[in-house]
Amino acid sequence: MQIQCNDNLVSDRQTFVTHLECALEGSRAEADTIQTLSPAGRPYWVKYDIAAIKAHLDRDALDARPQDMWRYREMLPVRNRSNIVSLGEAETPLVALTNMAAKLGVDGQNLIVKDEGRLPTGSFKARGLVMAISMAKELGVKQVAMPTNGNAGAALAAYATRAGLEAIVLCPDNTPEINVREIAAQGARVYRVNGLIDECGKLVGQGCREQGWFDLSTLKEPYRIEGKKTMGLELAQQMGWQVPDVIFYPTGGGTGLIGMWKGFNELKQLGFISGKLPKMVAVQSTGCAPIVRAFEAGERHATRWENAETVASGIRVPGAVGDFMILDAVRESGGFATAVPDADILSATDEAVQTDGFLMCPEGGATLAAYKAALASGQIDKGERAVLFNCATGLKYPMPEAPLTLDKHANIDFSTL
Repeated sequence: MQIQCNDNLVSDRQTFVTHLECALEGSRAEADTIQTLSPAGRPYWVKYDIAAIKAHLDRDALDARPQDMWRYREMLPVRNRSNIVSLGEAETPLVALTNMAAKLGVDGQNLIVKDEGRLPTGSFKARGLVMAISMAKELGVKQVAMPTNGNAGAALAAYATRAGLEAIVLCPDNTPEINVREIAAQGARVYRVNGLIDECGKLVGQGCREQGWFDLSTLKEPYRIEGKKTMGLELAQQMGWQVPDVIFYPTGGGTGLIGMWKGFNELKQLGFISGKLPKMVAVQSTGCAPIVRAFEAGERHATRWENAETVASGIRVPGAVGDFMILDAVRESGGFATAVPDADILSATDEAVQTDGFLMCPEGGATLAAYKAALASGQIDKGERAVLFNCATGLKYPMPEAPLTLDKHANIDFSTL
C-alpha cells in the first residue's frame, strides 16, 4: 500500500517497520507477532525501512502536522491507526530556567527543561506505555502486567483501561502513596510487594508463566522504546531541527535515554538533522547507581545494586535488563554517567521552584543537581546548551508544610504578612 505524508490521504496502514533485531547479538524476529525478549534474553530493537521513509516524508510535512507524538507515525510501530489508544499525548514544552542560569553565570537559553509532566498521567511514562498498549491491542493481547516504582504503573493502568485490557501491577511497598492510589483509581489491580522493583519483576515473570499475562516490564517487549523515542524526535523538531549539546536524563531502566539515542540516529539517517549528536548523560542517585559504577569501571554490563534507596523513586532500579544499551548510548555519544546524593536532589528541586517557579519531580531535580555538579567539575562548560528532563509533574510528590494561618476575627497587622 502506498504511504504518503499528505494528511488528506487517508491510510489505515502507516508505518515502515521491517523486523525486530536483538540489541545484543543481532538475531532477527518477525515484527507482527507477539515478542518479548530475544533468545539471548535481551531486548529487541524495532527496525525500519529508512530509505522508504526518506522517500515519503520530509521535515516540512512534519512541521505542518498537529503537535503531538503521533505526527511521527511513519517512524513508529503501530500499523493500523484504529489501534492507537490515545489520551492526548501533546508536545511537551521547553522551559528555560533563566533565573537559575543567571545564578550559575550561564546564558538563559543554555539551561532548558523539557517538562514531561504535561503528558497524560503526569509523566513521560505515558509515551512508552501508550505505544506498548497500542501494540498489545494490535497484536491481540488481553491481559498485561508489570512492576513499577509508580508512574509507569499509572500510565499502564490508564491506557489499559482505555483499550479494554486487564492490567495487574506490582510495586515496592515504599512506592509513593499517590502513585499506588492513582494506579488503582485508573482501573488496574495493584499489589504492594515487600521488595524492590526487580523483585516485583520476578513475581510478574512468574505470573506471566503461570497465568499467561503479557509482560510489559521495561524493555521486556520491543515497543516502549519506540514511544520514548519520540522525546528525541520532538526535541529536535522543537529546536528547529537542531539538537542540544548535552542531555541530562534521570536513568533507572533507561528506556528514554536508549530511545532518544535511537531516534537521533534515525533522524540523522533521514537527513533531518546533521552534525554532532548530543552527549547523553545518565543521571542516578548515589543510593542506587549501578550504571554509574559500570561506566566508571569500563564495563558493558552493570551488576545489581544492593540495598537500593533514594528519594527519587523513579530511578530506584537496582538492575536494568537494558544496561548495556544505556552504557553503549552514553559512550557512543561522548557522554557520561553520574550520581548525585539525595540531599543535592532535594536541594536542587527546592532551588528550581524558589528561583524559577518550576516545580520539578525528584528525578528532574536529580538532573539539575547533576548539571550543576558537571558545570562545577568542568565535565561540561557554560557555553554548552543543555536540556534536562523533568520526567513527571512535581504535583505528585510531597511538598513542604504551609502552616501559616489568619484569624478573620483578629486585628491583622498586614505589615507583617
